[in-house]
Amino acid sequence: MTEKLSIVLGQHGQVRDLRNGAVSVEGFELEFIERKRMPDAYRDMARHQPYDICEMAPTSYLMAVAAGAPITALALPMTRRFRHAGMQRLRASTIRGPKDLEGRRAGVRTYSVTAAVWTRGIFADEYDLDPDKVTWITEEEENVQSFPTPPNVQRLAEGQSIAALMQRGELEAAFGGLAGAGSELDGELVEIVDDADARERDWFRRTGIYPLHGMIVVRNDVLQRHPGLAMALFVAFTQAKQNYLERIRSGEATGAEDIRYRELAQWVGDPLPYGFDENAPSLAALVRYAYRQRLIPHEPPLETVFHDPRVTHRDTRIDSRHDTLATASRT
Repeated sequence: MTEKLSIVLGQHGQVRDLRNGAVSVEGFELEFIERKRMPDAYRDMARHQPYDICEMAPTSYLMAVAAGAPITALALPMTRRFRHAGMQRLRASTIRGPKDLEGRRAGVRTYSVTAAVWTRGIFADEYDLDPDKVTWITEEEENVQSFPTPPNVQRLAEGQSIAALMQRGELEAAFGGLAGAGSELDGELVEIVDDADARERDWFRRTGIYPLHGMIVVRNDVLQRHPGLAMALFVAFTQAKQNYLERIRSGEATGAEDIRYRELAQWVGDPLPYGFDENAPSLAALVRYAYRQRLIPHEPPLETVFHDPRVTHRDTRIDSRHDTLATASRT
């Protein structure tokens, strides 16, 4: 008898065949739960793990595990996007590059949102920005509240918004999408890095880092109860991804995201690489950035937080992984 497992996934092309049943997980039946906003699912999974399997922002995952959450991420990144672009300034601002953010305020949905972690890390590495010299203005509560945000993070009061601050000229920079679509700021926002595309390609050639933004996370009790689940999931997700990439290559998949991945494939190769070794440079960079930005208390070894079922010696770490990190966070 197959066991039903609850799962929350975003609406990604690479999981379409899992959603519609064209690809199944051997020995299991996936029961899809829809959430209007994926960040709400991330927050739930970080705090009380209501789902057997859930896509989760990787920074929230790292923080949750460090706080003792009994969950494990498989090396199945869901979405990829380079992050030199995405932070915008008012056209009238004197900000001309990332370094100019020092001494100013910048808006972000939450301090720990993964897109911001990537951008701050890149700006620090590539443009000599000191993120501690920027006051980060946030709108929403952090997914993991066990660790206080740094002193240069300020949460807006109820009823205030980043969009309103920017419209009044009280905030010069923010991550894209926060200024309010269709607002009077349309046409008044420009990228802080104006040559992001070329910079991203050069950075990838030099570092091999390809920013990831979602991981498949499974509750540890589910993995312990079903030792073969991790491999079954890896096989099924890989097949669904291969089907999706074929639709992209054939021209059947023509949405904006499909076209973006087809273009990325021309210079990154596999636009959605799965596996630990395939993602090691990116995983290491994200862990390093999260630690530098004081989101996690230490830099854990990658193999203790990202599980690849194809590497058998790592299977034994599932039982103790979250206990080790939780202990470290309290020392």
